[in-house]
Formats: sequence, C-alpha cells, structure tokens
Amino acid sequence: MGKENNPICNNCILDKENATDLSLDKDGICQYCRNYNSTYVENVKPRSILKTELSEQISKIKEASKNGKYDSIMGLSGGVDSSYLAFLAKEWGLNPLLVHFDNGWNSELAVQNIDRIVQYTGFDLYTYVVDWEEFKDLQRSYILSGVLDWEIPTDHGFYSCLFEQAHKNKINTILTGHNHQTEAILPKNMRWSKFDAANILDIHKKFGTTKLKTFPLLNFYRHNYLLKIGNFKRNNLLEFVDYNKEDAKSTIIQKMGWKDYGGKHYESIFTRFYQGYVLKEKFGIDKRRAHLSNLILSGQLTRDQALVEIATPSYSKDLLLEDKEYVLKKLGFKTDEFERIMKETPVSHTTYKSYETGLYLKHEKFMQSVKPITKVLRKLGF
Repeated sequence: MGKENNPICNNCILDKENATDLSLDKDGICQYCRNYNSTYVENVKPRSILKTELSEQISKIKEASKNGKYDSIMGLSGGVDSSYLAFLAKEWGLNPLLVHFDNGWNSELAVQNIDRIVQYTGFDLYTYVVDWEEFKDLQRSYILSGVLDWEIPTDHGFYSCLFEQAHKNKINTILTGHNHQTEAILPKNMRWSKFDAANILDIHKKFGTTKLKTFPLLNFYRHNYLLKIGNFKRNNLLEFVDYNKEDAKSTIIQKMGWKDYGGKHYESIFTRFYQGYVLKEKFGIDKRRAHLSNLILSGQLTRDQALVEIATPSYSKDLLLEDKEYVLKKLGFKTDEFERIMKETPVSHTTYKSYETGLYLKHEKFMQSVKPITKVLRKLGF
C-alpha cells in the first residue's frame, strides 16, 4: 500500500498526496477504482449494442436538425479527444459547427493542428479571440489570489462561447469528447467548478485592474437561461466507441496530419506550464497520476508502465526554463515576484464568493421558481 505516510492504491497509482480523499479498502484498492468498476466495467455493453445505440444517436441528431445549417456544435481545442471526435463526426456524416476559444496561449503546433482538422473535415470554425489585456488581467488575478485552479478563465470562456454560439445558431446538440476510457477519474482536490462565475467575478474584483468588457462570462442566470431555453442535449459519442487513446492518435496523425503535443492538454503553453510545473511545485499535485490511473482502469496501460512514466519528469529542463521565461514575461510577473507567489500558502476557492456555497442554493431556488416561464419562452422562439 506504499509508504505509511502516503498510502497508494494497489490497483492504480493514485496516492494520498495527490488525491486527498483517497480511501483504501482491506485489499488496498481505492474508491476511484471501485467506482470505475461498478459504473463502467461491470455494466459494459456488447459492442454490437453500442454500435446500434450510436447509429440511433446519430440518426436522432440529423433528424432533429434537418432544417438547420448545422446539426450539432462542438468545442475544438486541437487536443486528441476533440480532434478525434471531429474526425469521427466527419465519418458519421454529421455537420457540427466547431468552436474555438483563443486565449492567446495556443502553441504554434496547436494552431497548425486546428487548421489541419478544419481542412480535412470541411466543417465551419468559429473562433473567439479574447481581448488579451482583459484575459491577462483575469489570469493574473487567479495567480495572485492563491487558489488552485488557474485554468478556470480559459475553460469558462470556452464553455461560454460554446453555449452562446449554440443559442445563436439554434443548435440543440452539443458533441463532447468526454469519455470514461480516459477522463472518468479526477479527484476533486485537483480542480474547481469551471462554471463558478461568482468565483471569477470576486477574484477579479479583489485582484484585477482591468474591466471585463468582452470576456465571455457565463453567469448563473445566463447559463441556466441558455440551458432551459436552448434545451441543449449533451452527446458523449466517444462513449459508444472502443476509444483507445494511442489508436486515436495514430488515426488522426495518418488521416489529418495531426501532430502530438507530448502531454494531455499540452496544446496550450500556459496549460503545459501550469500542469507540468505549478500544480506540482505549489500545490503538491501531479495530475498525471489521475490521467495514468484512468488508462490503467480502461486497460490501455499497465500499472508498472504507469509507475515508470510517473517517475519520469513531466518537463525537460530546457523546455521548463523556456516556458517559465515566456509565461512570466507574457503575464507581466518579475521572477522574484512569481517565486514569492509560488511559496505562499494555497487559498481555498471558497475564500471568495462561490456558487458552490449557499449563494448557489439561493440562485437554484430562483431558477426553479421561473421554470414554468422558460417553457413559454422556448415555444415563442427566444
């Protein structure tokens, strides 16, 4: 079970330091493994049934939007999951509107991959280029606040653009690259709610200096309005295929000329720096343990292979120095200032206003009270 002061699961490689809620049974197996097995492994359907269900889903998507320009919408980051989903959507004869949120951190390779995907599929691409000075100020606010999840400004902006474009183009079906084969495991202490607009606004109010005039904020009311009025349906179509990460990479490399980034979500320079360096050095979290554990459970990696990989540095020394210099300069931090921030004690997200506290419950009660109205507005075409 590993060292006494840092228990580790005997089945995956999650440990107490990285998953603070880790609970091991008498066999040394953690709750994440037990939940994965009971939710997915023990309820796996034969491929023939999944193929039939996938065909039915695709038919429903096409039928529901036969009078529209697009039958669906999906976010495109240029990573493996979204790139492979775009490839499959083309194979299935779907016509989604692709949405990309350009936050100023795309690597050159990411831009090239997105271009290759659009060229191969022929799908329309909507790109929202956020005002850099606003976004920079918001990212600085998160870094100065001491909270864990520095990726919220990007993820929130991406989701907001996706929902707004779906509403604008009257698209009800949202295709997602989510899948249990690679993304079922992520301990809560490794992230925070991406829809917590109250958190965003309060953190920026306390540490920001630039007004957020164009940042695509999706507050509680707007989010729920779009969900209720748009009547959106999320389709995780990768759940219906035998999704293997390495096989997916090989396919999009061969078919679309896609090139590997070398890490999950490393298409963004900021994400690479945050996940590969900041999370581990400041918050004591190596997010690779969750990603690799998921691959173990889906049979795509052995535990021994995962242990070898986790023992390997997530960053080469030269690339880390290059990224660090670039990120600090782009965000306007001096080296000594950033090092001081890295040494400061982390602060909980709930130190600031948050929808995850009582504030959310009050808003939810309000939304329930206006639920009958949303049905009327939907019929009127709002």
